[in-house]
Amino acid sequence: MNRCFLFVPGNNPAMLQNADIFHADAVIFDLEDAVSVSEKDAARQLLKHFFETLTKQPYDIYVRINALTSSLGAEDLSSILSDCIKGIVLPKAHTEDIKALTKLLETFEAAKRMKNKTRIIPIIETAKSVLEIEAMAQLPRISGMLLGAEDLTSDMEIERTKVGIEIEYPRAKMAYACKAFGLDAIDTPFTDVDDEAGLKADTIHAQKLGMNAKTAIHPNQVETINQIFSPTEAQIRWARRIVIADTEAQLKHLGVFSLDGKMIDKPVVDRAKKLLEKAKHYHMLGEISDE
Repeated sequence: MNRCFLFVPGNNPAMLQNADIFHADAVIFDLEDAVSVSEKDAARQLLKHFFETLTKQPYDIYVRINALTSSLGAEDLSSILSDCIKGIVLPKAHTEDIKALTKLLETFEAAKRMKNKTRIIPIIETAKSVLEIEAMAQLPRISGMLLGAEDLTSDMEIERTKVGIEIEYPRAKMAYACKAFGLDAIDTPFTDVDDEAGLKADTIHAQKLGMNAKTAIHPNQVETINQIFSPTEAQIRWARRIVIADTEAQLKHLGVFSLDGKMIDKPVVDRAKKLLEKAKHYHMLGEISDE
């Protein structure tokens, strides 16, 4: 139940040390695109040392490894995998890649005597991976799916725009698959870090399509993303009233009831309860009165 996944370059010591002050629910430490080939080894060692000395963990930790089509991906896992890592983010993922990664994780987890099972977030960034979304969503260890629009539009040979009409289909398809199988639906990053209005509009659109989270490529984007994917005060008050009214209706053995002139049935009650669960998870309930 995360809202913002912040990308942090794995070769940037300052950002590694300050990752806890950015207020992202999850941080993706990047060993792939953010790190040049000549710095891969140094970045692995830096990240390995950072994890070994980590004393507090106010966010979920993920690592984007290099593709398994080269030796770099396996080398990443061998170096950095530990119990403090919640999951691995796999670039240009396909069904067979996830199965191969699962086997590697099982091997390294046994060798390192790890207690936890490492989760997997595949990045959907090829036309083939879009066609395999439903199949990937049902594989073991998958905790979410991340849309990578820049590479996807390149693979499709179409222009990437701020409006985003060209990614409407994969966005919606991924959101439905993630909802069906209880996964995080993580939207593609908004790459113009100076366009706050554009970020807000893009995030709202993703949220309306069913996404529950978005990646950020700059700490300044985190607050906007968190706000949009959090319940509003009005929504929380509405949900509280629905749950209270439902409790009273249950005592009267009513399957449906009326509130403010509107008929309320089970789907509406379920939505209200889910909204309150989110608010509780984000520590928002105590901040909002019922007035």
